Amino acid sequence: MSKKTQNPETLLLHAGHRADPTTGSVAVPIYQTTSYQFKSTEHAANLFSLSELGNIYTRIMNPTCDVLEQRITALEGGAAALAVSSGQAASAISIQNIAKVGDNIVSSTDLYGGTWNLFNNTLKDQGIEVRFVDPSDPANFKRATDTKTRAYYAETLPNPKLNVFPISEVAKIGRELGIPLIMDNTAAPILCRPFEHGAAVIVYSTTKYIGGHGTSIGGLLVDGGNFPWQDYAERQPALNQPDPSYHGAIWVKAVEPIGPVAYIIKARTTLLRDLGSAFSPFNAFQVIQGLETLPLRMREHCSNAQKVADFLSKHASVINVIYPGIQHGAHKTNADQYLSGGYGGLVGFELDGGKASGQKFIDALELFYHVANIGDTRSLAIHPASTTHSQLSPDEQLSTGVSEGYVRLSIGIEHIDDIIADLDQALNKSV
Repeated sequence: MSKKTQNPETLLLHAGHRADPTTGSVAVPIYQTTSYQFKSTEHAANLFSLSELGNIYTRIMNPTCDVLEQRITALEGGAAALAVSSGQAASAISIQNIAKVGDNIVSSTDLYGGTWNLFNNTLKDQGIEVRFVDPSDPANFKRATDTKTRAYYAETLPNPKLNVFPISEVAKIGRELGIPLIMDNTAAPILCRPFEHGAAVIVYSTTKYIGGHGTSIGGLLVDGGNFPWQDYAERQPALNQPDPSYHGAIWVKAVEPIGPVAYIIKARTTLLRDLGSAFSPFNAFQVIQGLETLPLRMREHCSNAQKVADFLSKHASVINVIYPGIQHGAHKTNADQYLSGGYGGLVGFELDGGKASGQKFIDALELFYHVANIGDTRSLAIHPASTTHSQLSPDEQLSTGVSEGYVRLSIGIEHIDDIIADLDQALNKSV
């Protein structure tokens, strides 16, 4: 396949695999193995010293996972990727890879509840401070930065607030200071290409739109290969100082023969090796199947979601609809700038009756599934204040966009008439 190919519909079918060299299999095989035979003691030594790349143990790398990694790298225009066991593992590793005890990151307040809890509690317990700032003013990131700040973190299309993040503005601030922007692009694959706007690392929960069928949990980190780690030795010591966990490797130098992949190689050979958050080869196979139809599904998700947002905007029981396609002002400007081909498949709305009406609505749904997930082919609904965001305080909930009457919808690819009919009958019962 020509290296000039950029169209996602083609890349996600062909990148990283044409046919199995042994059997000729066109479908990517499931390499359900724990380990791999070395050709010689010299070959084994070369693999462990990183002078040669190859398979050692499936906790670290696997041929099925490798195809998934190559395809997402091609889609994003990055340098390399790493598949891990879940989106939560990807978020945690993305920070732990460059921040240690006493360091901090600056994060957008507009986050998925699980990520907020990870940042506000678990990372704090590990000695990494997370400073939350309102992304409506990009300068807030600079104001919260000090000499120990190692990264900025945000979600492209934050779930559940759905205000598109100002990627280029914050990325520019960070690059002037030697600070990479890590973007969680889970809710906007295909629609947004964060590397084109200055992001250095992309994080995904493949459990959501990328897998798309609600069968397999997984996560991905993608290294853009576009951040000059070597130019910021004091700001980024994790990649510029000897690493005692890998016989003193200085990562920016160790990967020079390979390419600008210091960030992802360190994540693979230290954190994935030590923490063991390995992506199952079978799950990788399942996610690859999802990737093949991702561009088609995203078009349908976006089309249906826009029609749902329009419908809800006219319903008497709904007091507010949250969807990028119907926003105004700066939020709409960001949505138009960073999303292409549609405004995503997530729709939020608030009911006049608050928590009681929200619960009645959820219980009245017939077509929609009541589950704690997004991005399935099926339509899903949840009441975040009592579920996904219940571990947050009321003030923390509001800062992430969750009120007592807020309902989040993940619009599937069913026929739009059936989706709206179910919403209409449930709304009528929620009054």
